[in-house]
Formats: sequence, C-alpha cells, structure tokens
Amino acid sequence: MSFADLGKVLKIFGGNDLSAAEKADLAKEAMLMVLARATAADTNIKQVEVDTVRKVLKTYTGEEFSSADIRVAAQTVLYEKAPLDRYVASASRKLDASARLSIANALKEVVKSDDRISDHEISFFNLIVNALDLTPAQLMGIE
Repeated sequence: MSFADLGKVLKIFGGNDLSAAEKADLAKEAMLMVLARATAADTNIKQVEVDTVRKVLKTYTGEEFSSADIRVAAQTVLYEKAPLDRYVASASRKLDASARLSIANALKEVVKSDDRISDHEISFFNLIVNALDLTPAQLMGIE
C-alpha cells in the first residue's frame, strides 16, 4: 500500500468516520508525515536522518520506503495548505493513545539519529507531542 497520497489524513478533514483498518493506515500515514518532516526540521536534511526514518518506519509499520519517498514526503505541498501540527492534531483525535505514543517514540528516534539535536528539532518534537495530545506521564511510559 502506498502512503504517498496521504489519503487517510485528508479523509479525516471530510468528517468521515474511519474503520479499524483505516485508523491503522491513518496512524502509518501520520507517522510517515511526522518522521519525514522531522528530517527537515533543522532545515538541513541529512542522509543519516533519512536512513533512520526508513528504518524506523519499517520497524513500526512493516512498510519499506525509499529515500526518495521520505524526501518527497518531507517537502510535500500538503504542508502549504495547513501546518503539520493541524493535521497531526486532527489525526490524533481518531487514534488511540498507543498509536499516538508510537509516533512520538518514532520521532524521538529520528531526532536523536545524528550527532546533535538542534533547537529547531526540539521545537518540532514539542509541537508534534502537543498535537498528539500526549501527557508527560504517557511519554515516560508510566501512564
């Protein structure tokens, strides 16, 4: 299944209810969007980050993505229509806490993949975690 069209993410803005399978696809699409965009959070897309995104997506979704897929998703025109955090917040209302936490944990792996974590990456992480509506306790795994 290709996630390039981000169909489930767009469908949630139409107010449609999602089946269990569509919710699972939505979680995968949201993760792809977040992780791909994270590679550009510090305005410098590094290959190590793209490679980490590919690996993390494979681990969490079971799907294979090329470097080109990640780079295209990072720069997609979707973000011109609305900020990523708006899409993530809308998606998170349809996802259970474990799916939202998986996205945050996957993002943490990507942000920590290169030698330094920039202020832009920290801001991006905080923005996404807020959009995912996760509590500090959930992030720590104690709730």
